[in-house]
Amino acid sequence: MAQVTSPGPLTARLPLLGPGAEAGLAAAVREAPRRIPVPPVTDRAAWDAVHPATRTALLRRAEAERTAPAPVLRASDWARSFRDGVRTAYEDPARALRVRTTVFLIAAVLTGESAPATAPPGATPYLDAAIDGLIALCETSTWCWAPHDGYTAARGEVLPDPEQPYVDLGAAEVTTVLAWADHTLGPHLDLRAPGLRRRLRRETDRRVLTPFTTRRDWPWIGVDRPADNWNPWIHGAITAAALLLTDDPERAAVLLRTAVAGLDRFVATLPDDGGIDEGVAYWWHGAGRLLETLDLLAAVGGPGLDARDLPVLRQLARFPHRMHLGGAWYVNAGDAAARLPGTLPWQLLHRWGTALGDPAVRDHAAGRGRDTGLAAHPEAGAGSALTALVDPRWRAALTGAPGEGGSWLTAAEWLPRTQILLARERPGSTGGLTVAVKGGHNAERHNHLDVGSYWIALDGVPLVVDLGQPTYTADSFGPHRYRAWPLTSEWHNLPAPGGGTGQLPGAGRAAREVRAEATDGGALFHADLAAAYPDGAAGGLTRTVRLDRDRPLVTVTDRWAPAAGPVLLRHVLAGEVTLGSGEAIVRAPGGPALRIGWEPRDARAVLEDRELTDPLLRASWGGRLTRLTLTVDDGGGATVRFDRAP
Repeated sequence: MAQVTSPGPLTARLPLLGPGAEAGLAAAVREAPRRIPVPPVTDRAAWDAVHPATRTALLRRAEAERTAPAPVLRASDWARSFRDGVRTAYEDPARALRVRTTVFLIAAVLTGESAPATAPPGATPYLDAAIDGLIALCETSTWCWAPHDGYTAARGEVLPDPEQPYVDLGAAEVTTVLAWADHTLGPHLDLRAPGLRRRLRRETDRRVLTPFTTRRDWPWIGVDRPADNWNPWIHGAITAAALLLTDDPERAAVLLRTAVAGLDRFVATLPDDGGIDEGVAYWWHGAGRLLETLDLLAAVGGPGLDARDLPVLRQLARFPHRMHLGGAWYVNAGDAAARLPGTLPWQLLHRWGTALGDPAVRDHAAGRGRDTGLAAHPEAGAGSALTALVDPRWRAALTGAPGEGGSWLTAAEWLPRTQILLARERPGSTGGLTVAVKGGHNAERHNHLDVGSYWIALDGVPLVVDLGQPTYTADSFGPHRYRAWPLTSEWHNLPAPGGGTGQLPGAGRAAREVRAEATDGGALFHADLAAAYPDGAAGGLTRTVRLDRDRPLVTVTDRWAPAAGPVLLRHVLAGEVTLGSGEAIVRAPGGPALRIGWEPRDARAVLEDRELTDPLLRASWGGRLTRLTLTVDDGGGATVRFDRAP
C-alpha cells in the first residue's frame, strides 16, 4: 500500500503535528473542550443569547418532533439495496433519526434542562428525548449505509455484521452527532443518564476509530485513486471524535495526525482555481467539510494547528458565489441539485469570508442566510448548527435585509481547471441574462455525460437547465450508472450527431481546444466537443457560446463536419413552453420569459414533455420538464439565439 512519504500542504503548515511537538499537541488535545467555540450547556450566557427567531423555531420543531413517532430502522429496508437496489427505504429513516436526535440535542441545550437520574419522567422532556435518540443510534446494528458496506457484499449476505463495522458516510454522520452531544450536554447527561457518555465512547471507538486506525486502505482515503468528498466528510467526523470523545491524549494525537495526513490527500486533488466539478451542492459535502474541520483544528491548537492560510482554500471558499444564478439557484454540474436546500450552514462561509477579508464570500453567505431566516438548521449537522447558534458575527449578519444584488455578482467568472464559464448581462445584479457553460470530461466525480452543456437564467431563474441528481439507487455508482436517463447527454443541452448519437463516459471523452474570453461587452466560450462522442461520430464538432451585453443576447453556435445523418440540438427547458415558427418561448411560473430563436428553414422543431416522478428532481423542477429538439439535416452548423421575450 502506498504511503505518504513527506508532509502534505496541511501537515507542513501545522507545527503541532511536526517532530518534537508531542507535548504541545497533547496539551492542545487536553484543552480542546475549553477551546472549541461551542460552550457546554452550563454556559447559560452564551446559549441565552441565541438569535430569538431561531430559538423559537427550533423549540417549536422539537415539540412537534416529540409528539411524532420515532423513525424505525428495519433490517428488511437495509437489505433492499441488495435485493432491488432501493437505498432510500433505509437511508431516509436513518437520516430522520439523526436529524431528530440533533433537534432534541439543540433543544436541550437551548432550554438548559437538567434533573437527576431519579427525577420522574417528564422532568426534562427534551433532554430525555435526546438521550433516547442517542441510545437508538447506539443500538442499531450498523451505522453504515448498505450500498457502501463492502464487507456484507463480500460475504454474499444482505445484513450487516456488527462485529465487522464498515466506516462510511453514515458512520461519519452518527459519529458527529454523538461527539457534539457529549461535548455540549456532557454535564447534564452525567446527571440524568449516568453511563451514557461511556456508551457513546465505546460505540464510536468500536465502530469508527479502531477500524480507522487498524485498516489503512479504506478506499475513501485516496491511496490508490484520487480522494473524493468522502475523504473530508469522514476525516472531519474522526477529528471531532478525537477531540471530543477520546479521553487518552496520546491516542487522540495519533488520530489527529492520521486524519490530517488523510485530508492532505483531498487537498492534493483541488485545482488551484478552487473549482469543484461536482457542483455547489457537493461543495458542502467535500470542500465545506474540509473548511469546517480546519476551523475546528485552529480553534483547538491556535497557530500550531491553523492551516487556513493555504492559498487554494481562499479560492475554494469563492466557488459557491462564483456559480450563483440567483436566489437558491446555482450552476449544477454532475449530480449537484440546481436549487440548494434552505438548510445549509451558510455561517461557515460567512466565517471564512470574514477571516479571509473577502467581502464577496462574506456577503454572499450573509444574503443566503438571511433568505432562510434562521441562524442554524439541524439538517446541516450538529456541529455546524451549534457553532452557528453561538456565533455573534453570524447573529449580527442575519439582521440585514435579504437582497439579490451584491459584491459577488461579477460580470464573468472563468474557472480554467474545471472549465466552467459564467457571465452576466448586468454585473452586480441577477437581472437580465446569465449564461454558464462547461467543458471538462466524462470521468468527473459524480459525472453526467455533459461535456459542452450550458445553462441560461433570466432574472436569476434558470430556464435552460441541467436536471441534476436523481434519487440514488444501488446502480448509481456502478457499471450501470448511465442507464439513468437524467445522466445521459440526450437530456443535457447538447448536440447529438448522426441522428442522435450520445456522449460516452471516460476521461478521454473531453472538451478540446477550450478557450474563454471576457470583455466589457460580453463573454465567449469555445471548445471542440468531438472527442466526447464515439470515434468518428462527430469530426470537428465545435461549440461557441457567446453573451452580448449590448443587445442583450446569448448565442450558441455549433459547427460540424459532414456526419452520417442529421444533427439534433437538444434543449432542456423549465417552465411553460410554447412553440412558434422559428422560436419557442419558455416562461417561468409567475416569472420572466425567455425567447429561443433559430432559422426555421434550417431546422425542424419538436417539443417533448417529461413528467418527473423522482422526488429530488421534483424538488427542483416541479412535476415536468420540456425538451426542445431542433433537427438540422445539413449545412454543417446552426446558431440558436436566446433573449428576453417581448
